[in-house]
Amino acid sequence: MLKSDEEKTKAEQASAATKRLARLLERHARQEGTTEAPIPGLYFNRYSRNQPSDYKHTMYWPTVGIAAQGKKVIKIGDKVAEYSGSRILVAPVALPVGIQTIQASPTEPFLGIGVYLDPQKIAALVPQVYPDGLPSIGRRSANYVLDGEPALIDAVARLVACLDEPGDGRLLASLAENEIFIRLLRSPIGVYVAETVLNGSDAQRVAKAIDWLRDHFAESPKMSELADMVHLSESSFREYFKSVTSMSPLQYQKALRLQEARRLMLAGERDAASASRLVGYISDSQFSRDYSRFFGSPPSRDIAKWRTGRSS
Repeated sequence: MLKSDEEKTKAEQASAATKRLARLLERHARQEGTTEAPIPGLYFNRYSRNQPSDYKHTMYWPTVGIAAQGKKVIKIGDKVAEYSGSRILVAPVALPVGIQTIQASPTEPFLGIGVYLDPQKIAALVPQVYPDGLPSIGRRSANYVLDGEPALIDAVARLVACLDEPGDGRLLASLAENEIFIRLLRSPIGVYVAETVLNGSDAQRVAKAIDWLRDHFAESPKMSELADMVHLSESSFREYFKSVTSMSPLQYQKALRLQEARRLMLAGERDAASASRLVGYISDSQFSRDYSRFFGSPPSRDIAKWRTGRSS
């Protein structure tokens, strides 16, 4: 019974903290879409209408994010999580994701915030948070969604509040950012975040492989070569990679390729055939099949739909 009361109190505190954060974002996140804040490493989301029935695919950089008002769903690999209210989304590594805004209106827009994770700062804080070393962990989960952590939400609000007073961004923002990272490291998933910056850990090895794939997504290395690159056996590499990203290395690479091909076509820089070649495809038919499975429509129809949507 006591535990239930404590959980209820924590949920109430998280809800109150989220409402305070939403009021701050209403003042500062005035521009529609995703915008970088004046404080480095901070960005805002504001959407005044629900998105179409399909996902918007993008790269989610290492981030801690909060949906202070409204609701989104986020798809990572084959897993889908709701992102709303006091829930906190944490991506310790770069992830190709699908995002859909499902609750937003002109009178009550979706208001979100993200703080990019700084690996150097987090690495410096890990020994202070875990002076006796990282505790052992069980099975990893790539869906890093936290239920209401009031202290972490309040720390994010303090960072946004630095925009209220001239000079606070320069003098106090770094302190607020450090508090965010400390609160994150002390959270139920803090050890997973710490692992990604710990030299020689399996999670950091996967993070290095991810960096390589992002820089060389048009290449076609063998899995054994990627595993050797980060000093893991091929079987361990596949297991750890999926535990961190919810995707196999090949699925991750395919998502990167398809997202880049779509960007090239939407920008008008390439047609489907040349875009597919630039991102590493040899077969036009294979590219079209993969594209249709990933985005829900073949390239020509998908691009036409998004261009029509943007011009309407």
